[in-house]
Amino acid sequence: MIEFSSQNDFVLDDEERVEKWLKGIALKESYGIDSLSYVFCSDDFLLDINKRFLDHDTLTDIVTFDYTENKILNGEIYISTDRVADNAEQFKVSFNTELLRVISHGLLHMCGYGDKTEEEKKKMRAMEDECLILWNV
Repeated sequence: MIEFSSQNDFVLDDEERVEKWLKGIALKESYGIDSLSYVFCSDDFLLDINKRFLDHDTLTDIVTFDYTENKILNGEIYISTDRVADNAEQFKVSFNTELLRVISHGLLHMCGYGDKTEEEKKKMRAMEDECLILWNV
């Protein structure tokens, strides 16, 4: 089950298509999905989570709490729509493209992809690009 909710006024378009896309990504990575919760929120809301749970005092576009076991995805993914909008402008892409990139980023973390080293970041970006291609197929 994949759930989408908002702590701000954001409304995700075409939830059914996004859910099907995420299930396809998980399957491609040989994972099943038990329960994923995507929560769209403001910078302030996510900054509070970042401070309280991760001891980070920085703005971020996503925080993922991963409870995955035995190739079955379980977790909570918080996404700042404020950061997504700013990043879309900075990277000169549409809001929707950046949102899909971030949505897939959280799932990819849960599938074992990291982004701490330059090599991991490069692989993560390549995987995000593959996910965006799957969206457009």
